[in-house]
Amino acid sequence: MEKISAQLNNLKKEALECKNCELFKTRNKIVFSDGCENAPIMFIGEAPGQNEDETGIPFIGRAGQLLRKFLFEIGIKQDDIYIANTIKCRPPKNRKPTSKEKSACKHFLDKQIELINPKIIVLVGSTALESFITDKKLTITKARGKIFEINNRKFIPIFHPSYLLRYHSTEENSPRDLFKKDLIFIKNEVLK
Repeated sequence: MEKISAQLNNLKKEALECKNCELFKTRNKIVFSDGCENAPIMFIGEAPGQNEDETGIPFIGRAGQLLRKFLFEIGIKQDDIYIANTIKCRPPKNRKPTSKEKSACKHFLDKQIELINPKIIVLVGSTALESFITDKKLTITKARGKIFEINNRKFIPIFHPSYLLRYHSTEENSPRDLFKKDLIFIKNEVLK
């Protein structure tokens, strides 16, 4: 059987050639993944932003730096995580990806999930939540911190760290406090 890293490299090469939607016309780089291929925790974000489009690395901008800071503070190491997005190319002006764009990239993400085979998938923000959980009434505020089982996989939605950039308070039940509690819950679920 082909090693996971070779399969991921082949999948990334395929993504580099992808023209399944119009986003290939405006991308600088595809933003495939970051992290460890045998990580127990997989984070799935919305879409690449400007910093990610320039570097090819997910969650590298201000929001990503904040996420990584929280992970470091609670003791989740780089080897514990694998990071991807619902789509691999940046939408113009950082707009939310369309259903068509997510559909065009879905096979890449599905294959990443299959190959990484994480214990838990963390859905970062409402776009990632909507990509996996079809209940339209379920908002990120109601879903965050709860475990959803879909196709024998565990998913836990959390706030997107870009949301936290607007709220600096760490008081009890503030967005930052809830975010940190959710990450601690995830760590305890996975790294027991």
